[in-house]
Amino acid sequence: MRNLIVVLLVLIQFPLFGQTTTVTGKVIDASTGEALSGASVVIKSSGKGTVTNSEGAYTINARILDVIVFSMVGYETQSVSVGQKKDIVVTLMPLTFSLDGIVLVGSRGAGRSRIETSVPVDVVNVKDLALSSARMDVTSILNVAAPSFNYNRQSGSDGADHIDIATLRGMSPDQTLVLVNGKRRHPASVVLLFGTRGQGSSGTDLNAIPSAAIDRVEVLRDGASAQYGSDAVAGVINLILKRDIRKVNIQAGYSGYHDPKFNPAYAKGMAENQYISSGKIDGLAFNASVDGGVAIGKNGGFLHLTGEFTSQAKTFRQVLKSDDWTPYWSLPVNPVRRANGEGSSNTGGAFFNMEVPLSAKSTSNFYAFGGYNYKFSDDYAYTRSWSGIIARPDRFPTDPSGKPYMVDGIVRVTSGSGGVDTVYDPHIWTHIQDISIATGFKGNMANDWSWDVSNTLGKNGFHFYGDKTFNASLGTTKTHFDDGGYSFLQNTTNLNFVKRIHGIGEGLNLAMGAEYRYEQYRLMAGEPDSYMNYDPLHLKDGGAQGFPGYQPGDEVNAHRSNIGLYVDGELDLTDKWLLDGAVRAENYSDFGFTSNFKLAARYKATSNLNLRGSVSTGFRAPSLQQLNFSSTLTAFQSNKIVSVKISPNYSEITRSAGIPALKQEKSYNASLGLAWKPMSNLLVTLDGYLIHVKDRVVLSGQFNANDPTLDPALIAEMERTNVTTTQFFANAVNTSNLGLDIVVDYKKKFGEQHFNVLLTGNLQQMKITRINVPTKLSDTKTHEATFFNYNQQSVLLASAPPAKFALDLEYGIKKFSVGTHFTYFGRISFLGIGVGPIYELPVIPTDADQNKLIKYEVVYKGKVASDLFLSYKISDKIKIFVGADNIFNVHPDLGVLQAAKFWSFNNQSGGPWDAVQMGQNGRRYFTRVAFTL
Repeated sequence: MRNLIVVLLVLIQFPLFGQTTTVTGKVIDASTGEALSGASVVIKSSGKGTVTNSEGAYTINARILDVIVFSMVGYETQSVSVGQKKDIVVTLMPLTFSLDGIVLVGSRGAGRSRIETSVPVDVVNVKDLALSSARMDVTSILNVAAPSFNYNRQSGSDGADHIDIATLRGMSPDQTLVLVNGKRRHPASVVLLFGTRGQGSSGTDLNAIPSAAIDRVEVLRDGASAQYGSDAVAGVINLILKRDIRKVNIQAGYSGYHDPKFNPAYAKGMAENQYISSGKIDGLAFNASVDGGVAIGKNGGFLHLTGEFTSQAKTFRQVLKSDDWTPYWSLPVNPVRRANGEGSSNTGGAFFNMEVPLSAKSTSNFYAFGGYNYKFSDDYAYTRSWSGIIARPDRFPTDPSGKPYMVDGIVRVTSGSGGVDTVYDPHIWTHIQDISIATGFKGNMANDWSWDVSNTLGKNGFHFYGDKTFNASLGTTKTHFDDGGYSFLQNTTNLNFVKRIHGIGEGLNLAMGAEYRYEQYRLMAGEPDSYMNYDPLHLKDGGAQGFPGYQPGDEVNAHRSNIGLYVDGELDLTDKWLLDGAVRAENYSDFGFTSNFKLAARYKATSNLNLRGSVSTGFRAPSLQQLNFSSTLTAFQSNKIVSVKISPNYSEITRSAGIPALKQEKSYNASLGLAWKPMSNLLVTLDGYLIHVKDRVVLSGQFNANDPTLDPALIAEMERTNVTTTQFFANAVNTSNLGLDIVVDYKKKFGEQHFNVLLTGNLQQMKITRINVPTKLSDTKTHEATFFNYNQQSVLLASAPPAKFALDLEYGIKKFSVGTHFTYFGRISFLGIGVGPIYELPVIPTDADQNKLIKYEVVYKGKVASDLFLSYKISDKIKIFVGADNIFNVHPDLGVLQAAKFWSFNNQSGGPWDAVQMGQNGRRYFTRVAFTL
């Protein structure tokens, strides 16, 4: 009888379990008490849901047994059982004190905790890091925050001095794909040349996006070409834009370098009056930004706007002790670059991010984001000297008596015991414009399908000017030149479909889609005065000194298109097993078809230990810049005009040299790692990786038409076009990179105090496994070595430093916080250009004995840069920061062999150091203030 009553009660109540009820409520920020607009409110079983409106409110239909999942980018996810509740108010905790940040990159589902992903993803909080240091741009912030992210500020490298291009896991800059809000970002138009990291490649300018517009950065450290297409060989960097509303953030900062050890303003003795300087505190920088959002409508729509301006003055660095070469920190006077340092710039940009539901009841949204950035930069080229060991009087305009014109503000005379010379230092100006706009619609359909269609257009323009310089054959009538430049346009259209399929394991997230991309690259010639030689006797050099203009023969207007199709699946096979797989096929109009795959898995070994690994193939299409770039420098030799030329891939010179048409770079990636969370506030991740890249595109060495051993067809073509030396882009190198990434993250909050510890590290070893010398250039050891010499090999390997570690410590109590940041930049080395045969390891003579030759390898030992900051919260709306980066004024080792200081400055930059990660500027003081209105 009792059992019958139970059955009857169950049957009576059963309809209630299936009955839907209307649940209303609000989602609130747990730290501020403010309502959260745009928070996701989803029924876990069905995946159907809504978003909160401008007041943080929501309404949703649910059953008694349902579980509602509340989530928002930048906050911990929370799940609540419905039961008999009619009103559910949820407070979400910001991820500042959480280790379980939800990441969107690498998945086309709803996103996963970075602990639960099958591949490693770093989450970098740009908002906080930008306030607690003097670093004002995205690239320099990531350089000390992400373990395998590397960047070197260049000096003395023409276009590379004016743009900051980074690398991931030791690969080339163009082997990392950049996304903004999950959409492909266009690369820069510049080609990196002349001894820079990533020589012969292009990359994406992260600094063209104001740091104040960015909420956080997700760094996917794993090959992802099968998921996202070309360029994702090393991984993906996804910039997530801010979307908060109802408040305005205003930030302003000021900084300057104090380096009494190497700033020429402190020079005495022989170094005095030899170098240019701007004061004992130099590199003065001001940065200001304002951002804020407003609600659009009452259904969760928003518009977030950002504006930012940065002004950065030049720095000047030289070795100041020149009287006695014996001490380690002393070198002879540098005649090569009397204005060595980093350039100045003024940068301004604006960005927006918006999303608007199409109606109150609609599950479809319109979204858009993009912006404009302008940068003017000014840097010094190498010094022009009238006399001395680098004398070139032909580069000076002269009067009828043959003496150089002393043009005020340009030509000057050095004085003092360091030597007397007449010199000038040409300036290279660049005007860089970057514009982008993405628009799209996304929504849900029947049967749990979601869709997303978008179009993203981006363009980067890079224009050169020569200033305070001469075309010596023209005289002194002109000191400013338009040198030409280039632009790159990319338009990407995407259509994506995603479905959550229940009943297969614990659920399958299936995604598929198509992409069409159009690209255009243009190279524009400069004005004739920037490259012509007007001297009838050709005793004077033609072209603007420092950076001669591009010539009409260099001009190009190239374009291409490609279409890609992909299928991507994430299967929760069981509660413990996650399997990921992706297949992608693409067809390019200029070099054809490619296909790639990826398999990844995560296994939950215990409740707090996840094991993960992946295998994949990848590719990178040769860029339009590499396929079409051309540069011609004109000189006068043996009574005729000749050219020094970087020949484009399609030219007859390139074909005569036996250089084949560029093809795609192919990669093979494997990774194995773990994510361990021994306690709620401690996360440890270890991820090993192996990346093989075949047919990497690099820039070759220079071949000379005066070499009689070259192939006769190549010599004939060079003579026909009056080209004396030439070099090429080629699929020249195969590399293998083995590495390990380490992250230890600890966050503790107790009462009104908090304590954070973050240790990140990267260990890696790159090897060049093969140099693919074309048959025509493999006839002699000299030609083989010229194709990709020891110096070029060492520059390539230096892009993958063997070790890098960073340790962040922060303690806060009530309104006060103090933090330190220690960064260890590991040992790297460079092989120079010596005096012996090019096919042998380079050697140079010692100062003591010119007949004694030693190996020309410059070693930069590992160094630690230490940062310190203090912050104080004056009120709920005002916070101030003060501190110093590299507070102990640590510098790289000198870029010279101590036994051969006569060879000083014979390096990539022409200065006391090569471009190394820690930079050359030394200690930097800063102060910042942040307002919230």
